[in-house]
Amino acid sequence: MKPSRRGPAALAAVLLLLAASACTARAPEPASVSAYGAYVGYEPSDVGRLGELGAWLGGPAPRVGHVYLPGDRWSNIEGAPGYLESWAAWRRAAPQRMFVLNVPMLERTEAHLPDSMVRAELRLGASGAYDGHFRALARRLVDLGVPDTIVVLGWEMNGTTYTHRCGPDPAAWKAYWTRIVHAMRSVQGERLRFEFTPNRGRDAIPWPRCYPGDKVVDIIGMDAYDAPRGLRFAAQVDEPYGLRAHVRFARAHGKPISYQEWGLYRNGDNPAYMRGMLTWFARQRPLYQSLSDYCPHGVWECRSHPRSAAVYRSLMGGGSAAR
Repeated sequence: MKPSRRGPAALAAVLLLLAASACTARAPEPASVSAYGAYVGYEPSDVGRLGELGAWLGGPAPRVGHVYLPGDRWSNIEGAPGYLESWAAWRRAAPQRMFVLNVPMLERTEAHLPDSMVRAELRLGASGAYDGHFRALARRLVDLGVPDTIVVLGWEMNGTTYTHRCGPDPAAWKAYWTRIVHAMRSVQGERLRFEFTPNRGRDAIPWPRCYPGDKVVDIIGMDAYDAPRGLRFAAQVDEPYGLRAHVRFARAHGKPISYQEWGLYRNGDNPAYMRGMLTWFARQRPLYQSLSDYCPHGVWECRSHPRSAAVYRSLMGGGSAAR
């Protein structure tokens, strides 16, 4: 899924002592190694909203700042958006913070191009035609003082939403991903980490078919919303290519896991899903998790989910006061 231009940001340490899980009766362990955040917007003024989220929770402040580069044209994919300066300053202010940046692999990323055009674009990328754009982005991140940015490259590639989808040509997609990583790693001073993040479930193509290899992937993430309608959390765990398959795949490849987008969706205000996800995080201990905190997904900015908000506050921060 893609955030609206007022949507997801940063989520950090799941300092949870969770009670009974939605999937199993055994109480979860605390997940003190995980960082949390939420997408709360991308504007410079939204940086301060991370602290407001932490205050609302009554717990530790978010450690993850999460924004998206527009994919309408190459200049934006190169890091032109002016809001990056403010988010980079936030990251530099504390060494324990993480900056997570979603990066499209192709321009016109939401233009709904036909498969034939996507295939041609992926093959151009795999040939090296677009390397310069990604070197420019890496230089921009180094110049901003965030050379250790987590780059969520070509997210949700197993779906159909984005031009950077994998389905039309998985071999070209993987070759192109590899070229991008090599191009960005060639920039002096970079310490970037590259995250491979499909949608939960099969979607248009089984996401393992798109995996480009351990040498060019540092983190294996998953976008996991409460969908489709009527699918209980336990089924989201055990469905083909679901939450459990994600964890097993990452462990088999020796990679940390993450959840850079998650939240409510087709089933409305669903506290069982919220408890299930937070319990899952407490047990699996991802590197980080970031809630999409805007309607229809969130619990802080989106006030139409009071029961889920109560669960989120209870398990994430322990707060009970009204917003």
